[in-house]
Amino acid sequence: MRIGGRWAVDSRLSTDNRAPKARAIIHLDMDAFYASIEMRERPELAGKPIAVGGARDRRGVLTTCNYEARKYGVRSAMPTFLALQRCPQLIVLPTRFDLYRRDSATIREILFRFTDLVEPLSLDEAFLDVSAHDGDPAALAQIIRDLIFQKTRLPSSAGIAPNKMLAKIASEWRKPNAQFQIKPEEVADFMTDLPVQRLWGIGAKSAEKLAKLGIQTCGELQRYSRIQLHEWFGKFGLELFSLCRGIDNRPVTTDRERKSLSTERTFTKDLTSEAQCEARIPELFEEMMSDLENTEGEARIKSVFIKIRFADFSRTTVERVGLPLAVESFLMLLREGLKRKTLAVRLLGLGVRFADQEEQEGSVQTELQF
Repeated sequence: MRIGGRWAVDSRLSTDNRAPKARAIIHLDMDAFYASIEMRERPELAGKPIAVGGARDRRGVLTTCNYEARKYGVRSAMPTFLALQRCPQLIVLPTRFDLYRRDSATIREILFRFTDLVEPLSLDEAFLDVSAHDGDPAALAQIIRDLIFQKTRLPSSAGIAPNKMLAKIASEWRKPNAQFQIKPEEVADFMTDLPVQRLWGIGAKSAEKLAKLGIQTCGELQRYSRIQLHEWFGKFGLELFSLCRGIDNRPVTTDRERKSLSTERTFTKDLTSEAQCEARIPELFEEMMSDLENTEGEARIKSVFIKIRFADFSRTTVERVGLPLAVESFLMLLREGLKRKTLAVRLLGLGVRFADQEEQEGSVQTELQF
């Protein structure tokens, strides 16, 4: 039943004025989003291994692939030629971002029916804070996933937990087309045997360093003090002390007036070549453009920038004023940034900075004078 444009699921999911309870965060993640859309649009592809993006040359890199392709060891960010070696029958399709963005907008509209606290991470995933709902957040997640499937015919997975890190881990626990909940009272036991690679911020290099220290699980990591972890990992060690205990106090942040807008992606496996990095730029660009379209007002873009975090957790930003808002601009900034270190890349981010009100008014006055 809908009341005032918002879904009223049942009395258990209604809000009231009781004292605040433990946070309830849902991480909604569409399953093989681009590939799932292509299979929906082309029913004859059902059951076949397919991938999206990636020219059939040595520089081509896949954007994503379906679960049939993953059975052969094919994965996102893999060079196309290598994917075809592993799976010769792989069907490689070009990206169609206009189509993906339309479905993303439909999904986002569904999410906002249930809460205003929605933090989109990309075209195909978002965090929702449903703490205000008095009832089982897992039931709410199931309703959301059912509505998305009814509207788009696309499968999704969800994680439900007291914080963002655990919700994201939970959404991957039973993929595809499933959900998993970590209740507050289950966090301590859940973290004990959780592999350290599952923690936010742990990449291949950090996992290797921990393995050399004899640390494989979060329970083993919990034996060490903040001081020891800081000696090993610097500032990130202080975060690890909390994360390995399932503590993550980051709020779900919604769209708001800001001086910049950006989108970024931390990769499960580090990107080890310029071609792999370049292959990620169009997708990130489309995600950023989608967020720009949803930004209220007519903020004037002052500059564009790209952020790179390397395998050793060092970070560099390349920013330019006056570049056109185009994929080619970000590719140019990427190439400049990659020259600064010869290391694998664990995170890429694209963004724009807006002129503040005074700068915008000054610009208008200058234009009027001429």
